[in-house]
Amino acid sequence: MSFSSSQGGGDGRFQLSESSSLVITKGDIARWFVDRSTDAIVNPANERMLGGGGADGAIHRAAGPELREACSKVPEVRPEVRCPTGEARITPGFKLPASHVIHTVGPVYDIDGNHEVNLKNAYKNSLKVAKENNIQFIAFPAISCGAYGYPYDEAATIAISTVKEFANDIKEVYFVLFQDDIYNIWLDKAKELPQA
Repeated sequence: MSFSSSQGGGDGRFQLSESSSLVITKGDIARWFVDRSTDAIVNPANERMLGGGGADGAIHRAAGPELREACSKVPEVRPEVRCPTGEARITPGFKLPASHVIHTVGPVYDIDGNHEVNLKNAYKNSLKVAKENNIQFIAFPAISCGAYGYPYDEAATIAISTVKEFANDIKEVYFVLFQDDIYNIWLDKAKELPQA
């Protein structure tokens, strides 16, 4: 693996199936990559897909203005909406180390009455887009856990169980987490997984 987290040695690796692994690591998702050709990071975007705060803004800054330009060419499904909540779209990675960016929109916890379904769909549809584009390695952030206010514990349960359910076609699924508290919760949840 070409990516090393800033902590080093603290990664958790878990078997999802005979052919698929889950890796929980701490670091900056905008710097993650495996082979620069079949790898993708997941951007926790907003519905406009033109950049924002948090990880979304960091990914756009690292990718350069070409990413925003590519996103602006994604057709709107309704005014100001290129990627509805729970769906996913793919673009090249441009200046990012990873070859692709899969953009998905997670739910705003207090506003979205269907937040559990929409969070699950954000993970599921990202994996589906990855499979359709022959992505072998994918890295997720903790979708909806920043400004969107999703409780970490609940989000980790949904994230990890959904990835386990849909990851058979992906060689390695990573969670690249920036904050210690989120990393620790994700690691604890992954340890509860029955090993394949």
